[in-house]
Amino acid sequence: MLDLPHYLRVQAHANRLMNQRLHAAMAPLTTAELDAPRTGFFPSLLATMNHILGVDRYYIAALWAEPHPDQVWHRFEPAQTLPELATAQAASDARLVAFAQTLDAAACAREVLMPRAAGRIQRDQVAHVMAHLLMHQTHHRGQVHAMLSGTPVAPPQLDEFMMPSEAHLRSHDMASAGWLEAQVYGPVPPGPGAEA
Repeated sequence: MLDLPHYLRVQAHANRLMNQRLHAAMAPLTTAELDAPRTGFFPSLLATMNHILGVDRYYIAALWAEPHPDQVWHRFEPAQTLPELATAQAASDARLVAFAQTLDAAACAREVLMPRAAGRIQRDQVAHVMAHLLMHQTHHRGQVHAMLSGTPVAPPQLDEFMMPSEAHLRSHDMASAGWLEAQVYGPVPPGPGAEA
């Protein structure tokens, strides 16, 4: 049975694999294509991906109960190139995966303190904060996915990382991350996704 800590661990791993696949798809783009004005909340592919990274750093610092996560946000400097951003995002994703590995039921209910504007402290449980962060990532990756339709790069498939039965669709991604199906998903069901 999939419990909440395991579900959040799967989500954190899936999050990493989606970012990895998206960065790989974007790699052939020129600097001009990455910085070109596009329709979305943020004006370019690189600006949108930097927003994902900046928000990640804030929430991950808060989840780890580091002091002053708001300062992490205020000190964030956007990456100027895709390789720089991809390296920084991989490190951020690794921190989220490491945090998810620490979770049990009690930890999922722990309170997270998130400093906001005007000295306000927002308080929510770990599970809710993680769900919000993962939704935020998905939301903006969707915008990047749509923006890629206006480039020479085909938008990559980003929804093959949740179901154990679809292991065959992500085997390359899992291998490049150095992960085994059984470590992330638990016992693999029989069928096309049964390979490790």
